Amino acid sequence: MTRGWPPFPARTKTLTEAGLSCRVLRQADRPEYQDYASIYRCLLNHQQAWMQAAHAQQPTLIVEADFVPVIGFGELPLPFNLSQPDVGICWLYTCASQLYSVTQEGFGEGYSTGLVAYIITPKAAQLLCQFVTEITQAHGTGYYNFDSYIDCYLRQHQLKNYIAFRNYGEHGGKPNPEHRRNGMSGIHRADVLYGELAFLPPYAQASKHPLFRLLLARLRARLKGIGRLLLGKFLRLQVLRRSTVPWRLLGFALRRQLYVYREF
Repeated sequence: MTRGWPPFPARTKTLTEAGLSCRVLRQADRPEYQDYASIYRCLLNHQQAWMQAAHAQQPTLIVEADFVPVIGFGELPLPFNLSQPDVGICWLYTCASQLYSVTQEGFGEGYSTGLVAYIITPKAAQLLCQFVTEITQAHGTGYYNFDSYIDCYLRQHQLKNYIAFRNYGEHGGKPNPEHRRNGMSGIHRADVLYGELAFLPPYAQASKHPLFRLLLARLRARLKGIGRLLLGKFLRLQVLRRSTVPWRLLGFALRRQLYVYREF
């Protein structure tokens, strides 16, 4: 998906080489959109994809224009059971994620915000089209961090949502100034990746020292991810206490971070 700019050729090429059939959705630049918040325009762009995914015969992969996949993206395992009828959304790139439970197959049910890269089922896509209408009626076209409520909305409709064991790529874009103006951090990167990135993220390409910029960003993201784990933000203590299989949750959370490879 794009939001008014051309897609990055490297990203499209990487996904195509992974065996995926790509379609680029461009947001129409209508006069009335000029007064809309950027995040609301982002919601409308995802709605275009959801409308198509709602009529698909299988789950749909949706990525934003600044997503940078890892090498071997198309060979990575699916993070949920494809035959499970009540799957909603699965985040391949997570932001502020939380782990709720772990299935016997080892899939992590949980929460994330951000829509950089995710897989959505037809049923969930249909529900999210309704979600757009409800968001618009309740909050208008101004700033509203809608993606933080997608998990709750789908779970209210008896769907289960999943987070990938590790991130399938990086958020390569620059900080969103609109978030900062509304009291939120505009920076988010993948805390731990499945492997090396397929190409240099745009935030590093714009630097005078791109490899150093990438290394610094990845180091900060890794430390933040480990910090969230140690502080009980990824796996909350009350969730662990209530679980009938706490060691399964602990194993998922610890193994996710205890993984070393060269990220640049």
